[in-house]
Amino acid sequence: MRRRVVVTGIGCITPVGNTVESMWKVLQEAGSGVGPISHFDASNFPTQIAGEVKGFDFSSYVDDESLYEHAGRNVRFAIGAATDAIKDSGLMDDPNLDPVDFGVYLGAGEGQQDFMSLMRIIADASKNGEVDLVQFTRNGLAALHPQAELEQEPNMPVGHLASIFNAQGPNANCLTACAASSQAIGEATEIIRRGDADVMLSGGAHSMIHPFGVTGFNLLTALSTNNEVPQAASRPFDKNRDGFVLGEGAGMLVLEELDRAKARGAKIYAEIAGYGSTADAFRITDTHPEGRGAIACIKMALNDAKVNTDQIDYVNAHGTSTSVNDRVETLAIKGALGDDARNTPVSSIKSMMGHLIAAAGSVEAITCILAMRDGVLPPTINYETPDPDCDLDYVPNESRPQQVSRALSNSFGFGGQNISLIFSKFQD
Repeated sequence: MRRRVVVTGIGCITPVGNTVESMWKVLQEAGSGVGPISHFDASNFPTQIAGEVKGFDFSSYVDDESLYEHAGRNVRFAIGAATDAIKDSGLMDDPNLDPVDFGVYLGAGEGQQDFMSLMRIIADASKNGEVDLVQFTRNGLAALHPQAELEQEPNMPVGHLASIFNAQGPNANCLTACAASSQAIGEATEIIRRGDADVMLSGGAHSMIHPFGVTGFNLLTALSTNNEVPQAASRPFDKNRDGFVLGEGAGMLVLEELDRAKARGAKIYAEIAGYGSTADAFRITDTHPEGRGAIACIKMALNDAKVNTDQIDYVNAHGTSTSVNDRVETLAIKGALGDDARNTPVSSIKSMMGHLIAAAGSVEAITCILAMRDGVLPPTINYETPDPDCDLDYVPNESRPQQVSRALSNSFGFGGQNISLIFSKFQD
């Protein structure tokens, strides 16, 4: 018999709150964490807005902050969210926790690239005419710290968390773009199901709110340029959407084998019932126009959970606020759920906090769990003008009371990655 996997702890750091409950309060109140970029001077960029994490006190999570002097925001967010999730789970109070049976699987993005020092050297060298390449190389190497170079690697959050919590079991990081942390949760679930670990810390962390991140997405024409009204820039499924808004943050979940969780009297938030993973096998930057991979992915998750289409009470959409993705995701939901799609509410919390890239799916997974816990659906804000191509119930502008027994969370990424997770209320 397949082992069952439940969620026993959650934690998050987001643009709308640095605790689970503060985030959830803003989402229910249809608030927004999007505003002008403050991390750097973005005045000359086409996009000057983002969903930044605010008021985050990293020193409250570590004994010696100097040990993380060169760590990126992704690492700091990961440690904050993971510490809260572990504390919430009560896992560290369990004397029977075997470190070898405790692993970490994240979908974490790369740290901020340490190019600014090099850029300053290039600027100084250009003032002097021709560049002495030998001297330039020496100056460049002298300007970069080896630990900062190491911290750029996307697996650094995984390494830090394993060390902090003595998690000696399976340890991995996947970076499948915007689907990364959802895929990590799915793969961590599979690790527990097959018996390779009893407990997994899973989720994601990312920040691309820096000159190179904004430049890259601007070159792809993927970002909204609605700089005048930042809170209205992210408008999933609205006819006048013009691109997504960059966000940053982390979401972490403690996953545990059911019998183990019950034996220690753990609080059980939800069960991870279904996991689907497919590829569009189409284009690197475009989803398949008919939602081929996304439809197959949702159906795979339904089959894995052994539930029918009419048993899904809520869909937390990938909902990026880009023209093509929102249209194709609508097609995919209809293609997978059939006639039941019309009766299934769908919403996108990216409308309120922006797109957390690799970390997005983990925070959206937590949102599904909270919707089930409290019987409240978070809204899609800024939905003003219906799009004929997006014709589902997007829970517009206000949260909605509704009992949720099962929730579907979609995450789709550049490269054609598709991930769907189904969470269900725990029933013994």
